Amino acid sequence: MAVQTDCGVVMLQAGQSAPGFDLPDADMEIISLAGFKNRKNVVLYFYPKDDTPGCTMEAIEFSDKQDEFAKLDTVVFGVSMDDCLSHGSFRDKHGILLQLLADVDGEVCNSYGVLQEKEHDGRKRTCIQRSTFIIDKGGILKLALYGVGSRGHAAEVLSLLKKMRCK
Repeated sequence: MAVQTDCGVVMLQAGQSAPGFDLPDADMEIISLAGFKNRKNVVLYFYPKDDTPGCTMEAIEFSDKQDEFAKLDTVVFGVSMDDCLSHGSFRDKHGILLQLLADVDGEVCNSYGVLQEKEHDGRKRTCIQRSTFIIDKGGILKLALYGVGSRGHAAEVLSLLKKMRCK
């Protein structure tokens, strides 16, 4: 069951079906959550912006642990509202191995409840709250983590995944 916050944002809960998505990656290939059903667990992490310090560190850490996630039958995807070209540049500049998905219109971000409004220099804007979701092979959310930090997060997710033993 999803929980609605005071701000009207819907936060997802473990045990519910993960919202589906079809998003392009940095090479403009469409990645669909449905394509992993009954095949792989999915770690979907949302981050604010390509090529910023925290987001770069997080992407590199997830990328460095990609083989360990693969041993757990798990794929990892990073999602932001940057476009495919930005993702390609970011990936190539930092040697990021995982796929970065472009949610330019924010529809998937909205369905996962990761958008928040912030005020900066007197202007309100919508941005992504750093969040991570573990989805099992059946398409069920095993874990929804909102407001996470970037440093060490990939190791934390890997540890949680090992404890869960998603099948």
